Amino acid sequence: MSRVLAVHRNAVHGFSKRPQPGIRLLAGLGVEGDAHLGVTVKHRSRVAQDPTQPNLRQVHLMHAELFDELRGSGFDIAPGELGENVTTAGIDLLALPAGTRLLLGASAVVQVTGLRNPCRQLNAFRSGLMNALVARDAQGGLVRKAGVMGVVLAGGDVRPGDAIGVEWPPLPHHRLERV
Repeated sequence: MSRVLAVHRNAVHGFSKRPQPGIRLLAGLGVEGDAHLGVTVKHRSRVAQDPTQPNLRQVHLMHAELFDELRGSGFDIAPGELGENVTTAGIDLLALPAGTRLLLGASAVVQVTGLRNPCRQLNAFRSGLMNALVARDAQGGLVRKAGVMGVVLAGGDVRPGDAIGVEWPPLPHHRLERV
């Protein structure tokens, strides 16, 4: 069964997010009390490009299985340290098609918009970490492992232990791209 392992937020722009007993998702905005809350883009590099862009990165979700993989490569990373709001278990986030709806807790719905693009800040956090979060597939294409981003369609409280439901988008499915 897919479930929420941990939840995090940070009111200021920083790399890591603090663990919480629960978070509240606000429809159309993101995580209450988080620096990335808002209708328009809040990531500083994107604000510098165009502050009127829609915020397709309201919620960052990352699979806990990645931490096990990273540990095998010598990186001891805990949930929240890579800046995700929701750490999941038992769901292959990277394989979801664009537009997938994730049902979190009793009422929250997050629509997956795309992949988080690993950035150089990862190497400032742990030397060599950026290379550990990218790979090449059998065709030589870039695989970004740093989780997925989404927008909040329906608000609600999300806590560790909550179930995660999946609603697939209509066919044809489209691969996730970076957002």
